[in-house]
Amino acid sequence: MPVSDSALCDPTATPGPETPIPARIVDQAISWTVKLDFGEASASTRKVFAQWRDANPLHALAWQRVQALREDFSAMPPALALRTLQAADARRGAGGLKRRQVLKVLALAGISVVTAASVRDLAPWQRLVADASTATGEQRTVRLMDGSTIVLNTDCAISTGLGNERRVVTLRRGEILVTTGHDDGFAASSGTVRPFWVQTPFGSLRALGTRFVVRIEDERARVSVQEGAVELHPAAGGASDVARAGTTWWLAKGSSMPAPPLPFEAHGWADGVIAGKDMRLADVLAELSRYRTGHIACDPRVADLRISGAYHVRDTDRVLRFLMQAQPITVVYRTRFWVSVGPAGGS
Repeated sequence: MPVSDSALCDPTATPGPETPIPARIVDQAISWTVKLDFGEASASTRKVFAQWRDANPLHALAWQRVQALREDFSAMPPALALRTLQAADARRGAGGLKRRQVLKVLALAGISVVTAASVRDLAPWQRLVADASTATGEQRTVRLMDGSTIVLNTDCAISTGLGNERRVVTLRRGEILVTTGHDDGFAASSGTVRPFWVQTPFGSLRALGTRFVVRIEDERARVSVQEGAVELHPAAGGASDVARAGTTWWLAKGSSMPAPPLPFEAHGWADGVIAGKDMRLADVLAELSRYRTGHIACDPRVADLRISGAYHVRDTDRVLRFLMQAQPITVVYRTRFWVSVGPAGGS
């Protein structure tokens, strides 16, 4: 016979070793485990966790049981734990698992035996500790309480924090379009507007009343400013720069520098398109590949074909069919996940 949450959540009761715990509270304990162990938790996050744990004896009991489970599996080889992480996220992406179920799988698999450094760059890990994320091909808009809007592009993960001293968005992977809000509510009560920061693995950006795109690449971040300006602060402490409207910059750990303009509109994806004039076919295909599971290979013989227009990212197969009709190319699906684009009539 199931026991309701209300029957178990009496803060004055002292739970025993056999006391059942509602699934909701177990989920919360597992979520806290992931965030605290691998999420670079701030002091404020740890304070909120302590408040949660101490608010109800069942919270503390759930926390103890999750930690005990992880210790039981501490001998699991790290490689097996990593495979479990990837498999759990794949099942989640295919609709087989919801987020809480993924967290349970990770906790029971002893994923804690894997060091934070070894999983920090994995998409499953970054999505789990994020406050908002998107899968491949998905886009999402997040509106913060300060009035700011964050648009997440494909395969993206962010965390957010609105503290008393500043507003922070942490970009863990992918690409975002930021439109900063005026922070009217906080300003009315405190008489001040909190600075707005975006943190990346390569450094931090301070928004100066602006609209801009940040995109994580292999060894740096690309920053494209549409309105206002953005201060760039490299992680290693190099000199800061100011990126102004209409410019694109690289932000690396040791420096920042102007970047060549993109072959397509930096923010066009927020409208669901890859848009531009005189774009290289190879560049368009590489960008299109970000919105589908798998890979699009471009033969060097057609890489420099020039195309113009707006190509919708929500139906990549339709774009490939259109390109094959409009350009002297052929598109071959070797598998669902591997597409080859080459010259028409070529081998």
